[in-house]
Amino acid sequence: MKRVLVTGGNGFLGHSVVRGLAEATDQVELVVSADLGHPGDDRRVEGVDYVVADVTDASAVSGPIGEHGIDTVVHLASIVNPGANTTVEQEFAVDVTGSKNVFDACLAHGVKRVVVSSSGAAYGYHADSPAWLTEDDPVRGTDTFPYSLHKRLVEEQLAALRESNPELEQVVLRIGTILGETVDNQITALFKAKRPLKIRGTELPFVFIWDQDVVGVILQAVLGDKTGIYNVAGDGAMTIDEISAELGKKPLAVPVSALKAGISIGHFLHLTPHGPAQTDFLAYRPVLDNRKLKEEFGYTPKFTTREAFHAWRLSQGL
Repeated sequence: MKRVLVTGGNGFLGHSVVRGLAEATDQVELVVSADLGHPGDDRRVEGVDYVVADVTDASAVSGPIGEHGIDTVVHLASIVNPGANTTVEQEFAVDVTGSKNVFDACLAHGVKRVVVSSSGAAYGYHADSPAWLTEDDPVRGTDTFPYSLHKRLVEEQLAALRESNPELEQVVLRIGTILGETVDNQITALFKAKRPLKIRGTELPFVFIWDQDVVGVILQAVLGDKTGIYNVAGDGAMTIDEISAELGKKPLAVPVSALKAGISIGHFLHLTPHGPAQTDFLAYRPVLDNRKLKEEFGYTPKFTTREAFHAWRLSQGL
């Protein structure tokens, strides 16, 4: 019987993970949801302990892990979609320092297993990336894109822990672009535009994973015995041209120089936290090979990339 703490437990994925764990009463003795505040009554799950814990505060993280005798931690807390006023320093504090605080607390209290939501962004956005990235490819990140850089730095922490503290079991999930009925972010905004944007001369491929498939993978990572690093994506990929065709739209192909100029203006006017160097995010999408997830971890996503996009499109009435 496991005693599990979930960081970011009120979040988009966290809420569903907490609910799934709470329902696994034959394998889970206790579920603790840790986040910056308590959820509203309509989002509370019966039997779950809710605690206020900011991952940037080491003692706030360590306390609940020790007090509740936690043996498994699901670390989901991070800043995926920064607001216009979010600073890079704030992102680093949550993503990188916060992760270190969580891992340190795990070691201090003898936690047996940690499940971490990393990202395909950890591979970085590079012109020389292979057509399909496997878990054996290097995690290079992209220094000019904070989220990508931070995921690389967190994975470096985890790699060091695998050497120094092999007793802490790790499941590291490099997750592709998540779609779901309630997903609304910079990626979906790209698809909702009158003419989806693409950089001239690039295919802009996406690999999608349905949000409930991500939850299913996380639950299996907690309740199963497999460890390791796994790409989490549906089968196949879709280019922006294929995405636009399903939407009945025509993509807007612009030169990379024009896109950089537009982002520079938006950044100057505080309309976006992103800078012109982050055009690599569109130009060089990491395309994740999911064979290890299916063949070694033992989870086959219910939706392929194309099926996930189709389900999302219908959910949005597009």
